[in-house]
Amino acid sequence: MDQLPIDSLLPALRTALADRGCAVLEAPPGAGKTTRVPLALLEAPWLGGGKLVMLEPRRLVARAAAGYMAALLGEQTGQTVGYRVRMESRVGPQTRIEVVTEGILTRVLQTDPALSGIGAVLGFATAMLVTSTTAYLIVSIYYARLPPLAPLIVEITV
Repeated sequence: MDQLPIDSLLPALRTALADRGCAVLEAPPGAGKTTRVPLALLEAPWLGGGKLVMLEPRRLVARAAAGYMAALLGEQTGQTVGYRVRMESRVGPQTRIEVVTEGILTRVLQTDPALSGIGAVLGFATAMLVTSTTAYLIVSIYYARLPPLAPLIVEITV
């Protein structure tokens, strides 16, 4: 696997999440945030074996990110890494990283406000595309979740 700029920041990110329970990650486009961060956090002890849900605002990006991460692991989409978007789902019983859109996460919150089985929610947004829904979901999850709190990452691409 080729080295990307984000790789050198991953140990500090893991430490920040373990110590403080949340982090803000800022890095330029192409640094590897979308595909390297979820894979690097997959075995974090604070996940407690829970699923890592990654919020992506666009369906195309959700499918592409999940496919690329699965390929990095040498797997098919729907094994360790999967996605759920409107009218399409590629997840399985072994899926640990699930890339979803705002609408899907909203539905999950409506049916399971405690986010059972989810150890972390990663909110990804760009400076040009921070919707009120994304902001509301991220803040709601962070403040409504009773201990153990799901660590949260908000990525802002500059």
